[in-house]
Amino acid sequence: MIENNEVAYGGGEEPEYDENGDLIEYYAIRPNKTQIKYAIAKIAKLAEELTHLTGEQLSAMEMPAEIETAIAEAKKMPSTKPARKRQLKFITAKLRSIELDNVMETLERLKTKSAHGVREHHQAESWRDKLIASEGNDVLTELLNELPTADRQHLRQLQRNAQKEAKAEKPPKSSRVLYQYLKELIAS
Repeated sequence: MIENNEVAYGGGEEPEYDENGDLIEYYAIRPNKTQIKYAIAKIAKLAEELTHLTGEQLSAMEMPAEIETAIAEAKKMPSTKPARKRQLKFITAKLRSIELDNVMETLERLKTKSAHGVREHHQAESWRDKLIASEGNDVLTELLNELPTADRQHLRQLQRNAQKEAKAEKPPKSSRVLYQYLKELIAS
C-alpha cells in the first residue's frame, strides 16, 4: 500500500511540517510564461534594431561572429519576405544564449549619440536660417552670447555672403559653409 506522502515526496522522504503543524508542500517554481514572452519580444525588437546598424557599429557590439553574420544576412533580405522573419527568429534565439547587457548598453550609447547629432543639426539649421533672414546684428549678437567661442568677423562675413546669395537667388554655397561652421561650433 502506497501512502499519499510517499507519492508526493518521492518515496522514503519524510514530509516536513511548519511551526503550526501544517504540511509544507513544495512546488516547482518556474518562470511566468507571460514574462518569458515579453523577454523574447524584447530580444526580438533588439534583433530588429541590430539589423539597422552599420557594419562598424555592429563590430562595436562585441558579439559572436555567428550572430554578426546572421545580422548581415538579415540586412540583405527584404523586410516583407518570410525569410527575413525566420532569420530574425534565428537571431533572437542566438541572442537569448548570450549576455545582452553590453549589447544593450552600446546600442543605447549609439542612439543617444545619434539623437545629439540630430539636435545639433537642427540647431545649426535654425541659426543659419535666422542669420540669413536677419538684417541687423541682433541675431548675430544673440548667437555670440550663446556660443562665445565663435569668431565674430568670420561669422559676419559668412552671414553677408549667404544673404547676398539668397537675394541674387544663386546656389546656396555660402549658406552651406555657414551651416558647417555653425555645426562645428555647436558640436564643440
